[in-house]
Order: sequence, then C-alpha cells, then structure tokens
Amino acid sequence: MTALPPRFDITAEQIETVMRRFYAAIRRHPELGPVFAAHVPEGGWPAHEARIAAFWRNAILHERGYDGSPMRAHLAAPEIREHHFALWLGLFDHTLRSSDLPPVTAAAFSALAHRIGRGQRAAIQDRDRPADAPPRLL
Repeated sequence: MTALPPRFDITAEQIETVMRRFYAAIRRHPELGPVFAAHVPEGGWPAHEARIAAFWRNAILHERGYDGSPMRAHLAAPEIREHHFALWLGLFDHTLRSSDLPPVTAAAFSALAHRIGRGQRAAIQDRDRPADAPPRLL
C-alpha cells in the first residue's frame, strides 16, 4: 500500500510547535481560556497539546496516531458556542502568521483549519438551534 503524500509541506515538529504556541495563547485568551480550562485538567495541557498535534499530523501528514472524534467532543461541551469558532480561528491564524513557517505552509494550514472549523461551527449551530426553528442554511 502506498502512503498518501502530506497535504502540504510541514513536519511533525513544526505542527507540535504551532500547537504549543497556540495553546499558550488560548490559555491567555479571556474568553476561550476558561472554555478550554473547563475540559483540560490542571497539568493536562501537555497531553492535550500532544493529542491535538496527533490530530493535525493525521489530517496533514496522514499519520495514524490520532483516535478520537473532535466533532463529538465539541458537541458534548455545552459551553462551546458558535461565536467561539471565529475567535479560535483568529487566534490560530495569528499563531500561524507569527510562526517560523513559510507563508505558503501557514496559508495551507490556515485553510485546512478554516474548513474544519466551518464544519464544527455548523454542528454547534445545529445543536443549539431551538427544536421548532427551521434549519439555518449557510
């Protein structure tokens, strides 16, 4: 079986560096920090960062080290609201822009994050939609 090529040129170490910087920024963010802190136990940030880095290595490098469902995790957290995705993506983009990644790599990483974020946001919108409300079409 032939391995799939990476979606774009990035190393596992670069992904891990982005995750460390991003989650350091998340912890400082006045709105997102408490949302994440509700789900990441004290002292659990290294494990969380490693898990999410494994997610991105799977999504980008096609490594098979991630086993989980981000959609299920987000849907199970009632404090995650639709507007949080714009904040999350803005902070993620800022992290990418301030990284040592080549601009084309940062742009590709951002595009993938935005695509995944749109799906996550839509699921949260649907979760939070009143039962008698019509579906919201984007």
